[in-house]
Amino acid sequence: MNTVLVVEDSNSQRQVIKDLLKASGWIVTEATDGAEAWEKIIDSPPDLVILDIVMPKMNGYEVCRRLKSDPKTQTVPVVLCSSKSEDFDRYWGMKQGADAYIAKPFTPQDLLGTIKKLLKN
Repeated sequence: MNTVLVVEDSNSQRQVIKDLLKASGWIVTEATDGAEAWEKIIDSPPDLVILDIVMPKMNGYEVCRRLKSDPKTQTVPVVLCSSKSEDFDRYWGMKQGADAYIAKPFTPQDLLGTIKKLLKN
């Protein structure tokens, strides 16, 4: 069973994503900001991380850069999931090492399909 860390500062968004993933059979852990996420990643690396970009303490780009530059976590897939939906945002997210970028609002199929694809690799 795969573990997915959902990092989102919005309670409602985090709950929606968490419920969707749990209903699909994944174990879900959560963090409300980048600093908390980084602590959880270091303590027990998940199989995949879903990261919001705009968060307090440490933004999603920074968490992604740290995760991808650490030999212990660099193979963990990262999905950036943000309301920042311009081409530049997507480009910058991928430059930080993200494996996928999903703009909000998203469909459940988009998120689940992306996660399934990344966890197969």
